[in-house]
Amino acid sequence: MSRDPSGAVHPPLPPPGRRVLLDRVGLGAGLLVPLFLLHARSLADAAMVVTGVAFLAASALDTGRGGWDWVRRGWVPLALVWWGWLVLCSLPLPALGLGGGGWPAFAQAVVVIRLIVFAAALEHWVLVRDGPRRAMAAIITACAVYIGVQALWQFAFGVNWYGEAPGRAGELTGPFDRPRAGPVLARILPPALLPAVAALLAVRRPAATAAAYLLPLGGVAVMVLISQRMPLVLTALGLAVAALLLPRLRPAALLAGIAGAGLVAVSFAVSPATWRRVVVQFSHQLASFGTSQYGFFYRRALVMAQAHPVFGRGFDGFRTGCMLKTYDPAGLAAEQARLGITEVCAPHPHNFYIQALTDAGWPGLVLFALLAGWWLVAVSRGMWRARPDPLQVGLFVAVLIQLWPLASTPGFFTVPLAGWYFVLLGWALAVARAGQAASAAVRAGV
Repeated sequence: MSRDPSGAVHPPLPPPGRRVLLDRVGLGAGLLVPLFLLHARSLADAAMVVTGVAFLAASALDTGRGGWDWVRRGWVPLALVWWGWLVLCSLPLPALGLGGGGWPAFAQAVVVIRLIVFAAALEHWVLVRDGPRRAMAAIITACAVYIGVQALWQFAFGVNWYGEAPGRAGELTGPFDRPRAGPVLARILPPALLPAVAALLAVRRPAATAAAYLLPLGGVAVMVLISQRMPLVLTALGLAVAALLLPRLRPAALLAGIAGAGLVAVSFAVSPATWRRVVVQFSHQLASFGTSQYGFFYRRALVMAQAHPVFGRGFDGFRTGCMLKTYDPAGLAAEQARLGITEVCAPHPHNFYIQALTDAGWPGLVLFALLAGWWLVAVSRGMWRARPDPLQVGLFVAVLIQLWPLASTPGFFTVPLAGWYFVLLGWALAVARAGQAASAAVRAGV
């Protein structure tokens, strides 16, 4: 122990070498996550765990000097309550109406904590300095370019660089072996594009201005050609939000939107698969949503919620309960006959909020909705000033797209998309925190 001049007692400082090693491990693992998410999802998950464990170890070394303050700050306490409730609801205690998925689902609920700790590690540790934040920006931009170029290559030559053809319905898969390019690109495009567009517009030269207009136009064109409906709709939403928040980008955003609509309009000749999925199938699904398979998912989830309003069915509750005859067996048989398929169910209900309801009941849905709102508030702090940071706006858009309630989605905890989200969330929180600190320093005259 040591005493400062005031007489206060402080614990000894941790060995410098141990802390430096932890810092390097956390930084390296954290920056590798997006690269691994492209083609090595197990390694990405492992890198998230390594980052989180290193962060916890660093916090332990700083015990007594505020090392655990992050646990009591901001969104983290609410996230821990949400996670704790999910774990409780997943306990395999059928006599109490808990844990419909058994011990495997309970184990999966427990390890959800890795995502929370990983995001907190990025915000409070890995990305607190400007250098690592710049490195993350470069990595995410490179990932966006890689996915976009591969999608264009596949459109032009019929296969990607690895010889893989588009999906069964004609969707471009980019560098992947299945239709995953759209959801990922929709989320990483805003933080990759908006800072570059803003920087080019600031040059105030014709060539730079032309490039600034071409970048969002190219991004929207790639999303149209990928032919995944919901990612395209979310991209349009993100472009509209970015235009509202960044006045100088409005003409470029408007041009990109008009060009995207025009490309969709002529896709019946340029890309029939795009026309079929984006226009024909999407229009049909909207017109007959109530009788579609998606409508069945939502109705089935509500039946489960009525049967388990407080605790839900636990983690993975929709997958383990959808086919059970205890939930309206006549309705299930009718849907199978009407849709003409036996497998009318899915691993998740295709909406994060309905998933929260089936997993953890109405309390779980309320906690998740509150947490989503808190995340959006946290990543947007300081953004409402006269000249917001384009990177912060791009990250806010990425988080908003992920949490938008009126969307068909994968499972919330399903890696790789969950990995991308928590990378973007942690990065967005770190950028917002750094912006607040910079503003406070300016106000203090530092």
